Amino acid sequence: MKADAMIVSAGKGVRFTEGKKKQFFSLAGKPILAHTLDKFETCPLIRSILLVVGQEDMEYCIKEIIEKNKFKKVSQIVPGGKRRQDSVKNGMDALPKDTEVVAIHDGVRPFITKAMIEDSIRSAARFGAVVLAMPVKDTIKIAHPDGTVLKTLDRESLWQIQTPQSFQVHLIKEAYYQATNDGFVGTDDASLVERLGGKVHILPGSYTNIKITTLEDLLLANLFFKLDTLGLREPEGGAQNK
Repeated sequence: MKADAMIVSAGKGVRFTEGKKKQFFSLAGKPILAHTLDKFETCPLIRSILLVVGQEDMEYCIKEIIEKNKFKKVSQIVPGGKRRQDSVKNGMDALPKDTEVVAIHDGVRPFITKAMIEDSIRSAARFGAVVLAMPVKDTIKIAHPDGTVLKTLDRESLWQIQTPQSFQVHLIKEAYYQATNDGFVGTDDASLVERLGGKVHILPGSYTNIKITTLEDLLLANLFFKLDTLGLREPEGGAQNK
């Protein structure tokens, strides 16, 4: 099975301060993006890594992320687009022609594990499309624009979606082709497959597989690393295919 990773890290980081993009903030001594890339670099099932970043960040990533950390599997750096969906589309167009499964992952989710990556890839090869997710813990309500509650949703059927989202390449490429033609913008990659009638399977992720988008998330991420150093955080496992 020829599986490649696409790490999407072209965000502007508008919720961060100091004029620095979130993917380049230091976490336990090195950039968040470097921690994320390291997980895929050391995963045996990943053949190569395609990195999608802002056009203005490409040279920085080569020198300060890839060369400095001696990543060998990063085979291409592709400029991102205006929106995340545009960035992934650019990455799709640059994938090796013989790729069979692609694992698409957020560059600011550094706590993904090798087991989760491998389970995601194997399940995509079997089912076609899979996402990592965890059950929603809080009550979710639909509200009117005036602030009044319209409906309380059944929490038992709600999932918080994470990445990687892994797909057989022919399936996700067709989904992106149709979305581009129709001018459709989805909330994640899997939603593009869903609109074509494709079935997307859920694999258990982890509540620590957080996406670092705010300074509060960065504080939590630093806490996770401290707990790991002290041996106080349980090691994360992967999903079990059924």
